[in-house]
Amino acid sequence: MVRLLAELLSAELVTVSVTRPAKAVRRVAAKAPRRRGRGTCLVVAAAPRHLASVAEKGYWLHGYGHVAGWVIDSFWVEHLPDVPRHHFDQLFVADKEVVGQWADATGVPVTWLPWGADVLRLGSSEADRPIDLQRLGRQPDEWEDDDEVKRACAEAGLRFEGRPPMYADASANEESLMARLSRAKFTLAFTNAVSPASYTHPSRQYLTGRWTDALASGSIVAGITPSCEATDALLWPEATLDLGTVDRQEGIRRVVDAASRWTAEAPRENHRQALRRLDWRWRFRELAQAIGVESEPLDRELDALRAAVAASTTS
Repeated sequence: MVRLLAELLSAELVTVSVTRPAKAVRRVAAKAPRRRGRGTCLVVAAAPRHLASVAEKGYWLHGYGHVAGWVIDSFWVEHLPDVPRHHFDQLFVADKEVVGQWADATGVPVTWLPWGADVLRLGSSEADRPIDLQRLGRQPDEWEDDDEVKRACAEAGLRFEGRPPMYADASANEESLMARLSRAKFTLAFTNAVSPASYTHPSRQYLTGRWTDALASGSIVAGITPSCEATDALLWPEATLDLGTVDRQEGIRRVVDAASRWTAEAPRENHRQALRRLDWRWRFRELAQAIGVESEPLDRELDALRAAVAASTTS
């Protein structure tokens, strides 16, 4: 997403390591008075603590007139650093429920800017889908072993595919993933409330790229959908198949039943709705307007997106 954002805003993309420990000088710099200059700096942070990367040397040498942050895993309000109060003019968060908490904690304007997908370039309405059920990401214990799930699905007459391969290059990884999802009628994904991991929040539920990428690819997401405002605002009735349980036997039975009623209209409808609701370009438009940036490449892609929406409506 960040690469696409930089391309469409004609922006310089600067990546900062988030694995090395923060140096004491950087921790102090994050709370020091801000040096102002010209231009706009946007920090896209995977987690709240990554906003502190704004204290890098290049930022200090340049100085910016306007600094904004976009936090993806914004549900971790417990990990919010001090740096926004000192260095940011506005913030965007991917979770609507925490907008007020972020605003109160930072003292700067906060806007909801949720997850999306590259529907325009990588989405699919392909009707030929040889895979019935494609695993995507972490799963509850009963669904964790791909070999066992594959055998159980085969016994029920379903073709199941396990974990997609991973690639070091982000673009290659995303292209491969989307291609696999475009071959699947259903994609298996469960909310963190029933499929927890060390990196998921223990109480807050949230919509992620597993749902948006699958839907962009025309696949129906089977499992248990997160209970959150993003789900209510962004998804549509045909987008998901609620299994209602993590029990594998019952879940497979429900997928078998849904697969027997599946038609080629399902991927067309999901792709159509994803173009309208989930494409990253709609998020970029809102972001660009909010931070006062104009971009011809973004305008061209938005025109192409609108044309794709119109074409999907008449097809």
